[in-house]
Amino acid sequence: MTENLIATSVARPRVNLLGMTQPQLEQFFLDLGEKKFRAQQLMKWIHHAGVIDINEMSNLGKALREKLLQIAEVRPPEIASQLDSTDGTRKWAIRVAGGGLVEAVLIPEAGRATLCVSSQVGCSLDCSFCSTGKQGFQRDLTAAEIIGQVWLAINSYDAFGAGNRRVVTNVVMMGMGEPLLNFDNVVAAMDLMLSDLGYGISKRRVTLSTSGVVPALDKLAKVSEVSLAISLHAANDTLRNELVPINRKYPIAMLLESARNYIAAQIDTKRVVTIEYTLMAGINDQPDHARELVELLRGFPCKINLIPFNSFPQSGYSRPSGNAVSRFWQVLVDAGYIVTVRTTRGDDIDAACGQLVGQVVDRTRRSERYRQAAGQVEVGTG
Repeated sequence: MTENLIATSVARPRVNLLGMTQPQLEQFFLDLGEKKFRAQQLMKWIHHAGVIDINEMSNLGKALREKLLQIAEVRPPEIASQLDSTDGTRKWAIRVAGGGLVEAVLIPEAGRATLCVSSQVGCSLDCSFCSTGKQGFQRDLTAAEIIGQVWLAINSYDAFGAGNRRVVTNVVMMGMGEPLLNFDNVVAAMDLMLSDLGYGISKRRVTLSTSGVVPALDKLAKVSEVSLAISLHAANDTLRNELVPINRKYPIAMLLESARNYIAAQIDTKRVVTIEYTLMAGINDQPDHARELVELLRGFPCKINLIPFNSFPQSGYSRPSGNAVSRFWQVLVDAGYIVTVRTTRGDDIDAACGQLVGQVVDRTRRSERYRQAAGQVEVGTG
């Protein structure tokens, strides 16, 4: 098996070990004729020490290192640019294979730092209020490209080793893309986030946010215990069909039932779902909308995160007033819900929720249609 792997290494791309889970790496080393414990050694080098040069992994042995160099590599994606906000938020544009750019954002707060991670180059769902969706869709990210965003964030602060890796304490799969449409790669990357041989983050501190891909959410309940957030934004199907088009396929009642089943499948019986609700002026921010949300979520195990809309060019939506946000919040609080209002962070570098825009080779041509509708490009006549 080893000879075959090496013999074909010239014709085939080298295997990127960065995104492999412990079971995958153990099988990889067994196929090389090595012991399974080599997987643990390699994971500690990559995810604990931040070492990606196989030659520097001294406890693997020279012969094994030479063998690995012929067939494998540890290659994070490339940082194309880095921007730092006045509030301490840091945003990276990250170049991935094929030339696309995705964005990751680190938001420091008192006692913690939350990394917002992308799962796709662009997004296929086209939610009407999200700038990422207007860029169209190119492809799914690999597991290496997803976990690579965590590696790059820690490395950019020179925080590997010496017990100083807690520059990232929380991860939210809320960046570019719909995580559940890239199921296998997202699950593998989250496994590395949780693993003691990876980044050792608590399952309560890794959150997957979905717009509502119900079959994939049902599947997730069987393989993961990460925290769950539902990108809801409306309390009735008529409005949500406009804001979140996937609702036409998986309406609210079906989505909430799937989310309830996800929570019920967890060993920890105190888990709740985070309901994300972006407030847009005159669209879904009135007290009547709040009262409708109260009734919809009655008896549902959740907390509610209100997100005042963050503007982007030609969005067609505007941010609600502070008074409107307060009135909406008060209705929910009076009904007994735990409600937070997300503080806008990094808006001076376009790193706020809903503002992430990468560089997408748009297979859907949605970005072209969007620019045409906004009057930004001329349409040829033939």
